[in-house]
Amino acid sequence: MVDEVINWDHSTDVVVVGSGNGALTAALCAHEMGAGEVLIVEKASQYGGSSSLSGGGVWIPCSHYAQQAGATDDNLEEALSYLQSTIPPEASSEKMLRTYLENGPKMLRYMHDRTDMRYVSLGQYPDYYNASEGSREGHRSMEPEQFNITRLANRGEDLRPTHPMMYMMGNVPISQRDAHTLIGQLKGWMLLGAKLVMQYYLDIPQRLRGKRSRIAKCGSAGVARLAYSVQEKNIPLWLNTEMLDLIVQNDRVVGIKARKEGREVNIRARKSVVLASGGFENNQAMREKYLPQPTSAKWSGGTKDNTGLPIEKAIEQGAASKAMDGAWWCTTYQVPGLDYPFLSIMEKSYPGSCVVNRLGKRVANESMNYQAYVQACYAAKKEGVEVDELWMVFDARFRANYIVGPMMTSKMLPDNKLPKELLCDDFLTMAGSVDELAEKIGIERQNLKQTIDNMTAYAETGEDLEFKRGSYAYDRYYGDPEVKPNNCLAPMTEAPYYAVRLSLGDFGTHGGLLVNENAQVLREDNSVFEGLYATGNCSAPLLPSYPGPGSTLGPAMTFAYQAAKSITGYKD
Repeated sequence: MVDEVINWDHSTDVVVVGSGNGALTAALCAHEMGAGEVLIVEKASQYGGSSSLSGGGVWIPCSHYAQQAGATDDNLEEALSYLQSTIPPEASSEKMLRTYLENGPKMLRYMHDRTDMRYVSLGQYPDYYNASEGSREGHRSMEPEQFNITRLANRGEDLRPTHPMMYMMGNVPISQRDAHTLIGQLKGWMLLGAKLVMQYYLDIPQRLRGKRSRIAKCGSAGVARLAYSVQEKNIPLWLNTEMLDLIVQNDRVVGIKARKEGREVNIRARKSVVLASGGFENNQAMREKYLPQPTSAKWSGGTKDNTGLPIEKAIEQGAASKAMDGAWWCTTYQVPGLDYPFLSIMEKSYPGSCVVNRLGKRVANESMNYQAYVQACYAAKKEGVEVDELWMVFDARFRANYIVGPMMTSKMLPDNKLPKELLCDDFLTMAGSVDELAEKIGIERQNLKQTIDNMTAYAETGEDLEFKRGSYAYDRYYGDPEVKPNNCLAPMTEAPYYAVRLSLGDFGTHGGLLVNENAQVLREDNSVFEGLYATGNCSAPLLPSYPGPGSTLGPAMTFAYQAAKSITGYKD
């Protein structure tokens, strides 16, 4: 749409597309920095996107939250060294990495001072590649403080809940720190669980309203805090408003075409459009076009509304893109009856389990971080290793001691009490012996027996001779401190045996529009696409190796801040 007269249905200064952390940060910063009128448009009937669905972690070194918690030994140069040792130079330039590291703490301080955004530094959550130069074993990641959603006026019910895996008994929310204690059954876990359940059920006024807790934690808490600030500053947020196309005149983006509650409208953006609309994880055609095969949208933990249309429309208009073959990888498993797969982050790290392919062999270190594990699987596939079908295998001792998704331990929920729907090819298989298990799931029997024997031998010595499982700080974070000498390894000798089918899934794609240090979208000739900004999963990833927990939301929020500064000319 070039050089023609547009009939505008609505005009504003800045249009922000999306409603996750990046979008809401962009809107709030633009408002606070004097951009004028700001409008947020969201395709779905709920706001928050994949940010709200996520664990809510934000990875930003040298934050004031870390410093207030006593972590004063970190510095930007060591953080840069760490990033450069884990991210290929062609993936992210030093200029972009420095921009992020220098402005991330500024963004946090700015937002803390002007909005209700609040985080807690995670002192025990390590960087994901702790053998790399400049890594730290805590205080680079943070999670949002919980939030009372009844403060959101009529918008509390419109907030997208966090993933079902972050709730006890379906309705009791837990934080990342709660999950570490509860699922790992660490010291005090029973008391913590009882306290959370009592708080939920004793909240009589909220129980009379419905099952949803008034307390939001994890990703939904982070979004709720930003949404509360949007509410307080009277920034409009339109739900059920899908961007259909960019409107371009004289090579500049001047607005968007959208479908608002079933009617097409033209929305003018006098200053700029900021795309913060997520990836394309639930567009099967785009997955098949760009991602490693096989691939399926049903394996993704990303929100169902992320289908990549804003990315496609910007590319059609001449925007450059990058890293479209990548995602925020994580093995996932399908729980019957749930809309979203569970992310297999903790379970495969616990001692007494291993992940095997259909040949009955392991592929990589099961306790390494989720991004690296799937990347290792795809790298192995290029070498001819079978990875298309995977199972997490464990024995009765494991089943008695560790929670797997919605399946409580056998001490709490014996096998004969398991819901029948869980016993299916897509989720759980049980057998009285290793041989029987191999036959049931259709994998090579002798290799599986050898693999399990190897794991038992490794547990005795404490050394995984194949993949060095338990040798790194991240491995041990989800290990069992009661298991010695390696808290990631335990014998697999007690029948019955179990297998949970895993997929090479994700919690969002990360390929998208190429941007500069101001979050301005670039054209194929590297020139600036005037009037258009992008941040979050619709932009090319800054940290594609996922160096620490929160490597998506940290850059999304920081480059939202950068975009607002560029739009307004604000100097920090």
